[in-house]
Amino acid sequence: MPAKPFHLAWFMNFVPDEWDTPLAARGRPMDGQFYVEMAKAMERACFDYILIEDTLMISDAYGGTTEAYLKNAIKGPQHDPSPLAALIGANTTKMGVVATFSTMGYPPFLLARLCATLDHICGGRFGWNIVTSGEDYAAMNFGLDKLPPRQERYDVADEYVALCRQLWASWEPDAVVMDRETHTYTDYTKVRPIHFEGKYFKCRGPLNTAPCPQGRPAFVQAGGSPRGRKFAAETADSIIAWSSSVEAMVAYRNNVRALATEAGRDPDDVKVLFLISPMVGATEEAAHAKVRAITEAPNYCEKALTLMSAITDIDFSQYALDKELPKLTTNGEQGSLEAFAQWGSGKTLRQLCTEQISRGLTGLIGTPVQLADRMAELMDEVGGDGFLITRPTTTLLNWDYINSICNGLVPELQRRGLTRTAYTKPTLRETLKQF
Repeated sequence: MPAKPFHLAWFMNFVPDEWDTPLAARGRPMDGQFYVEMAKAMERACFDYILIEDTLMISDAYGGTTEAYLKNAIKGPQHDPSPLAALIGANTTKMGVVATFSTMGYPPFLLARLCATLDHICGGRFGWNIVTSGEDYAAMNFGLDKLPPRQERYDVADEYVALCRQLWASWEPDAVVMDRETHTYTDYTKVRPIHFEGKYFKCRGPLNTAPCPQGRPAFVQAGGSPRGRKFAAETADSIIAWSSSVEAMVAYRNNVRALATEAGRDPDDVKVLFLISPMVGATEEAAHAKVRAITEAPNYCEKALTLMSAITDIDFSQYALDKELPKLTTNGEQGSLEAFAQWGSGKTLRQLCTEQISRGLTGLIGTPVQLADRMAELMDEVGGDGFLITRPTTTLLNWDYINSICNGLVPELQRRGLTRTAYTKPTLRETLKQF
């Protein structure tokens, strides 16, 4: 058993839920209320944060058409995450709220102001999931012909974050004095321009919002490629990591911790959370029956590959399901591709699709007791720091799945002292550093 508890967070895709099942939101979650209630359930279960995923395009990577995406509600329709983050933040009191914003899609000044505003609305519980965008179609929506190479995207992101940090620091923490005797709201000597000039950005500053309750929002990032790992290790408070095998998880965590140390950071301040999709049942057979119902659906592989095509810009419809994948590379999400493909394993594309349920890990289908045993074992073998739970398929997001985690699995983890039973820190950054 781990010597210390581990962190839990939730990776949330803002798309229509499993609209045609009794326990879904009837396909009408677009007013945000379904997700507010979902976040409240996770706050009751003491999750560190809920992360709202985002993309900036509708793909046609699978088969060269948007049909599979729009028919199956994969990566669209997808609302802007910032109003939803505000709505969730205003309706919760302790759990962190993380929204995904692209360094390609927002000018740094507006991003810094938006994050500061959301941190106030969330009472110091807001986080920014920093992405560089990995799809050429997203680039085309912002006036580019295609994405810059990965190296340049992260070079831009380095400078972008540096600029935002300076903007958040352009107000000293005690700049707002509200002194009634002198009729002074803000001490102007504590608010200064930054006069930032870099290779990619130029900004005078200062920011025109009050200082963030946290000083800056918590930073979340998913770095899969070597350059992405370096950026994440140097920047993030929490890292999203793909699960594939225990060996790969150990290697990834050790790598980013070493990179954090090289950057002068305490590696314990970088919480690596591995994506998993536990399937919980009252019995082991009941849990496996849920999996069979998903994977034996006629269009299961198509949905899985449609999603993977969108995030890698690779058309997986051209590959035979019952053969191994050739070695592939992408300018998109390389880490996601490598975790999915498992080159050298001898597995067919169909097998890889089926394994998306367990994300390459064994033992995550069963009863709460069995899953708690396995999650404790994984953290013991990997060394920490926790898990980022997400739905197991492109469509399975309903109250049965949410409740199976929040009211089934989490209480068993809490009973063993493996996850938090209460929030004791006021901000998300402090919550992440608590253990």
